[in-house]
Amino acid sequence: MPNKKSAERRVRISERNRLYNKYWTSRCKTAVKRVLEAVESGDKDTATASFNTAQSVIDKAVVKGVMHKNTAARRKELMSRRMKAMNA
Repeated sequence: MPNKKSAERRVRISERNRLYNKYWTSRCKTAVKRVLEAVESGDKDTATASFNTAQSVIDKAVVKGVMHKNTAARRKELMSRRMKAMNA
């Protein structure tokens, strides 16, 4: 347990931030997984819709500071390559 008031405050703040980051990280992973599952099944309409949603979720995570912009770009590129391979 922290001995100082500021340390107690930091514990509360770090726990709050951990839950916030966990929420957004989980949301991004789920969105990417939905895209990849739709691509594997070959459903173009579902894949396109979930791809757009996933890009939006990832961009929001970057704006909120949960994910680095290069990580977001890498994940979006991975989905984009899979989409192009499915369409070809």
